[in-house]
Amino acid sequence: MSYSEPVRAAAGNPVVRPISAAEHAAFVRAQRSVSFLQTPAWGRVKTEWRSESLGWFDGRRLVGAGLVLHRPVPRLDRFTLAYLPEGPVIDWSGDIRTWLDPLAAYLKAHGAFAIRLGPPVATDTWSAAQVKEGVADPDIRRLTDLPGWWGDPVGARVSGGLKDAGWLPQNPRDGFGVGHPQFKYEVPLAGRTEGELLRGMNQQWRRNIKKAAKEGVEVTAGDGSPEDLKAFHDLYVHTAERDRFTPRGLRYFETMFAALRAEDPQRITLYLARHQGDLVAATVLVRVGAHAVYAYGASATDKREVRGSNACQWAMIRDALAAGCDVYDLRGITPTLDADDPHVGLVRFKVGTGGRAVRYVGEWDLPLRPMVYRAFDLYMRRRRR
Repeated sequence: MSYSEPVRAAAGNPVVRPISAAEHAAFVRAQRSVSFLQTPAWGRVKTEWRSESLGWFDGRRLVGAGLVLHRPVPRLDRFTLAYLPEGPVIDWSGDIRTWLDPLAAYLKAHGAFAIRLGPPVATDTWSAAQVKEGVADPDIRRLTDLPGWWGDPVGARVSGGLKDAGWLPQNPRDGFGVGHPQFKYEVPLAGRTEGELLRGMNQQWRRNIKKAAKEGVEVTAGDGSPEDLKAFHDLYVHTAERDRFTPRGLRYFETMFAALRAEDPQRITLYLARHQGDLVAATVLVRVGAHAVYAYGASATDKREVRGSNACQWAMIRDALAAGCDVYDLRGITPTLDADDPHVGLVRFKVGTGGRAVRYVGEWDLPLRPMVYRAFDLYMRRRRR
């Protein structure tokens, strides 16, 4: 269970060196699927970080790649945290030290005080039925309390290998931290039809999709024109005020659409659901190869009964299936199954699609300059108070 079939392993210890954005993009295109956070275009989105593309070479053959985002230390600008979100793209099934040791040596020599990465490798999977039973059982509080889940031996080996090599886990108990989520919800698409996907959803989801169609909700998919992005962003800000989270600015989405579409015109799509001319829901889909991701969503408080959000989700799932994707990724969930926990509502919503809950290896740090790393860790802890 991972984002893609593993890249072919190097015969010996690969050498790490910088590669161009064009080389990196060509390597990504050659993979079955890769996280969009590991594309060179993502470095152009994260303007507050300095980015570079690194490659692993077996002789002259490029056998792995990673996008590194560099974050400077306050008042110590010559040192950086080197971050590889949901990466790098290497063969995680083999000896990970042959891949990560040369990465550490390169980054330390170029001023990194620590590396943070998130291997795109799963450790555990739970079916929708298991999750639903867990929510209904008052004795089950977390996904990890559920019996009989499926464990991935590759994920277990990666976790053990990172620990043995001195890497430090950065996975908060609630599943959400300063980085990317360890627990996600995914809908498998490979080998399935639209009818099978619908039958895999719960009754409420099927009813809501039919309700949206009956009410005349129309979903359009586009490239994010200035007018459409402004409409999406207005609804997104409204959603943030209602649901009490801090929204990103319009400029961020303009940059995101411009950068990702410049790398691949099919990379990112904006979905708008309208009812009698009113925008009732909007979503953003990002696709790299066979991996489709529900990246952002927004919904109106009025007209919720016409189920615009379900209509958008169904349109994205159908388009991902038509594009030959292996998985539709609904991104993060918390591992809670406690019916009294406010986060369980998000779990219930995503479980309604069928699919599965997945725990990934999560994010890990390797301190390269321990004193600087401790100072940075203290700084971040104070910021989060």
